Amino acid sequence: MTPQELRTLCLSFNATVEEFPFNPETSVFKVLGKLFALTDLDARPLKVNLKCDPEDAIRLRAEHPDLIVPGWHMNKRHWNTVTVDGDLPDHLVRELVEDSYDLVVAGLPRADRLRLDRP
Repeated sequence: MTPQELRTLCLSFNATVEEFPFNPETSVFKVLGKLFALTDLDARPLKVNLKCDPEDAIRLRAEHPDLIVPGWHMNKRHWNTVTVDGDLPDHLVRELVEDSYDLVVAGLPRADRLRLDRP
């Protein structure tokens, strides 16, 4: 997956914005103010921090030890750092990004979740 494909994917979800609160290089993708993906799109290799169910995080790290590791500068129980331009299939990367978005949305107040469902 290319950096532009990653950015396009992250921005494809409802109410998502890209912000740069840390520095001009670090893209932070948020849904209604809550972070679901963090990356430096110019870095090589391209990596992204994604929220993950703790049990799934452990399983994914065991299945892909060189490409999925505990989240760098994040809560290691709930976040993974995923090497995107490595050997992981694009469909798995898309699934991991979508899962991260869904986990963050699930933690939003009910009223905010309902707002996301409206066209």
